[in-house]
Amino acid sequence: MIEMIVGGLGFDPRNLSPLVLLRDQDELNFLPIWIGVFEAAAVAMELQGVKPPRPMTHDLLQSTIEALGGKIKQVAINDVKDGTFFAVINVENKEGKVLGIDSRPSDAIALAVRCHVPIFVSEMVMMQAKLVNSEKDAEETKKFNDFVQNIRPEDFTKYYNKD
Repeated sequence: MIEMIVGGLGFDPRNLSPLVLLRDQDELNFLPIWIGVFEAAAVAMELQGVKPPRPMTHDLLQSTIEALGGKIKQVAINDVKDGTFFAVINVENKEGKVLGIDSRPSDAIALAVRCHVPIFVSEMVMMQAKLVNSEKDAEETKKFNDFVQNIRPEDFTKYYNKD
């Protein structure tokens, strides 16, 4: 497993679908994952330190796990099939047993940024997924980084209800 961090959020310029960009610690490899607008908003709000007046779905999940005596240990993007990514949220229960909970990557990432836990990607996913290698694609990586660095939580407000 390769530890990754959220390198930014953006929109696919071809169809304006939101995406989260994961990057490795050395900033050599980038893994874009297309996500839903609600999950993008949840990640963006947390990264920007914006606290909603009421708990969002990912806040509720975190609170529920903790109220039941569990602790989120890490999340992992562990598979990709036909361009669809799969993830698992690893939760340690009060007896110390680690349970793997099936998840969409977008939800796992939104939870990881809230709980400040590591995000891992399997080597198989890194090899199979279309990823950007910054040494090979320096100009494309620079354009993409410039794009994702300018995304703000407000860019997602038209996609979600603030109730």
